[in-house]
Amino acid sequence: MKHFLSIKDVSAAEMKQIFDLSAEVKKNPQKYAHALAGKTLAMIFQKSSTRTRVSFEVGMYQLGGHALFLSANDIQIGRGETIADTARVLSRMVDMIMARVFGHDVVEDLARFGNVPVINGLSDFSHPCQAVADYFTLLEKWGSLKGRKIAYVGDGNNVCHSLLYGAAILGMHITVGAPEGYKPADGVVEWSKHTASQSGGSVSIFTDPNEAVRDADCIYTDVWASMGQEKEYDERKAVFGGYQVNRQLFSLAKKDAVFLHCLPAHRGDEVTDDVIDSLNSDVWNEAENRLHTQKALLLILSSKV
Repeated sequence: MKHFLSIKDVSAAEMKQIFDLSAEVKKNPQKYAHALAGKTLAMIFQKSSTRTRVSFEVGMYQLGGHALFLSANDIQIGRGETIADTARVLSRMVDMIMARVFGHDVVEDLARFGNVPVINGLSDFSHPCQAVADYFTLLEKWGSLKGRKIAYVGDGNNVCHSLLYGAAILGMHITVGAPEGYKPADGVVEWSKHTASQSGGSVSIFTDPNEAVRDADCIYTDVWASMGQEKEYDERKAVFGGYQVNRQLFSLAKKDAVFLHCLPAHRGDEVTDDVIDSLNSDVWNEAENRLHTQKALLLILSSKV
């Protein structure tokens, strides 16, 4: 891998490499304590963050490198400098770039015009770092992913897109329960269905959340209004009211089904306390695994493994 912009661009073999290295890094962190000594990661944030910032910053520190936080207000992007010019300048000073942005074209332009590895820390279209941590968490839980069913309930957003791509590549069965007008992008669904047909998986899109979660091995949800959509909250709450992951909905999945959420969770909206705090929930391991999987990505993109 030269960049990590979308799971769509990652092969099954590369996913396995990421998972294997994530497990090794998690088990033996001291082995990699100096792997990125002298290396610097520029972190561009157009959107605020808890997990993305902390996991990348701590990850670089634990690998012996340095992470530089750059908000949109701190650098010239916020004052009109083009993404292309920013990429050219940063490439001469840092070893890698991670960007958490609104438009997906921003990360694509950073990769196009720069000459260092670029990681998509989140865009409005996809969230590949989150999905890698999600599937690594399930792999730890189950030992194998192929043939398992993951059900996503809620807005067909960036997280949903990355989960679709990942499931298709990994040979999993994925269902999405989303209202009309909020389903994942047609292009993402079409690509995922085609890829799943070759990997042994499947993709199904429903408007009925009950159909989506039936007999699932994992139920996944996300907030109803993502960052930048706050003004739509009241409208979205009315639309998504029947898509709450509560005990009644969760009971339709397998008895030992796993609950995941990318966080932050709006408790009482998309999920109830008795689900996210239940023994079925693995959200805290999922959150921690952002650190380990991203350390693996940093090592791979730095050619240190």
